[in-house]
Amino acid sequence: MTKNILPGPIEAAEISKYLPHRYPFLLLDRVLSMQTEPEKKLVGMKNVATNEPFFQGHFPGNPVMPGVLIIESMAQAAGMLANLDAELHGKTGELYYLVKVDKARFNRTVVPGDQLILEVVQKRIIRRMGLYYCEAFVDGQPVARCDLLCAGK
Repeated sequence: MTKNILPGPIEAAEISKYLPHRYPFLLLDRVLSMQTEPEKKLVGMKNVATNEPFFQGHFPGNPVMPGVLIIESMAQAAGMLANLDAELHGKTGELYYLVKVDKARFNRTVVPGDQLILEVVQKRIIRRMGLYYCEAFVDGQPVARCDLLCAGK
């Protein structure tokens, strides 16, 4: 049985307490849920707005969210999972750096008005390095997935 351990969503202002990113590079608007059993999993959300700075050049007249920013959104969700899990165990969260991206796959474009749902599952932690399986969805349809390796410093 899975159980959401958050009392409610975590909004952007509180996310800023856990992640070092700030506008325009904070790409996680809300944490919707987190569980620790049967696996450590976090579900987050990014609202893709028309006025995002990257749409000015990617691509004028046909705005598409860059794939690297979708991956960054998933990495930020993984960082939130790591920090919230550390807090549950009475530890101070670390600063996490993206070390490796594997098996990245994109299924469709993400455009203004989409709500990107980010699902991150911790596969394992070894010597302050976490391996995460990440998926991104829009309207329940998969848009991207990858494995991420992050290192704490």
